[in-house]
Amino acid sequence: MTQPLPILPTTVVGSYPQPAWLVDHDALRGRSVPRVRAPEIWRVAEPHLQQAQDDATLLAMRDMERAGIDIITDGEIRRESYSNHFANALEGIDRDRPAEVVGRTGKPTIVPRVTGRIRRTRPVELRDLAFARANTDRPLKITLPGPFTMTRQAKNEAYGDDAELAMDFAAALNAEIRDLKAAGADVIQLDEPWMQAFPEEARRYAIPAINRALEGIAGTTVVHLCFGYAAMVDEKPSGYSFLPELAATAATQISIEAAQPRLDLAILRELPGKTVMLGVLDLASPEVETPQDVAARIRAGLEVLPPARIVPAPDCGMKYLPRDRAFAKLRALAEGAAIVRRELGG
Repeated sequence: MTQPLPILPTTVVGSYPQPAWLVDHDALRGRSVPRVRAPEIWRVAEPHLQQAQDDATLLAMRDMERAGIDIITDGEIRRESYSNHFANALEGIDRDRPAEVVGRTGKPTIVPRVTGRIRRTRPVELRDLAFARANTDRPLKITLPGPFTMTRQAKNEAYGDDAELAMDFAAALNAEIRDLKAAGADVIQLDEPWMQAFPEEARRYAIPAINRALEGIAGTTVVHLCFGYAAMVDEKPSGYSFLPELAATAATQISIEAAQPRLDLAILRELPGKTVMLGVLDLASPEVETPQDVAARIRAGLEVLPPARIVPAPDCGMKYLPRDRAFAKLRALAEGAAIVRRELGG
């Protein structure tokens, strides 16, 4: 049985820093975010890698718990990136002959080829979820790459229309999500950062694909939208090119980056009926926010939305941060939310 949630429950977007004994951080940072498999980043040899990843996962989960985070994840510790872990496990993907597409920054990006119909032939993240569920009584979230982002992060050589490809990715996700929910996932999150970079394509087919992925899924579901890892994107726009459209998704929550880009939170009024995972930690700043900083950002959100529709969170995943900084920021997040709860009498 998981713990009940307070008002303004805190969470993480997904990833947490991987230990230097597990991942070669120079190799990880020296390349773009992997879309194909990147086994060279692991420091532990294959026979012992799963056990090492289990140990590192426990460290990440315990850090989140010690920091006081209400809804935790497994830290995505077993992943080379947020998306390649799932996408490259599907049938129809050629992992051995990568191709290039235009990435979200306008530069060439190495991606897998789609050479056949996309199908999920086995669970991909089920063991990850089961391991995490067995090791915490906190509400537990698991993240998956969204169907639009996976479509943009692949070279389509099998489908006549990217929209059709996205729907097959969505069907694979739906089967995965059903297994994850049955195994004890409290929250399901789809990561869709590439909608922001390709808004016209997103308007054409992203929403139907997301809704197909979430079809028949009960409970809390999230779509995460951001401008990219702070470590990878130097300058971020002050507004989203694709956000109000997400009011039409089946997701119950929308996760946005707001702290670093100093987002005008008035746009949240264009998401009626949605709870907002509000980014209140600037992951580009080496300075650790004080609890008072976090509380002020939460209060700004409360000027637009009621407390029941705000979930304070970091802007994005914390994979590329030093672990001590990530932990300190999460502790400030938890303490800042507690300040506002007291002010609200909660």
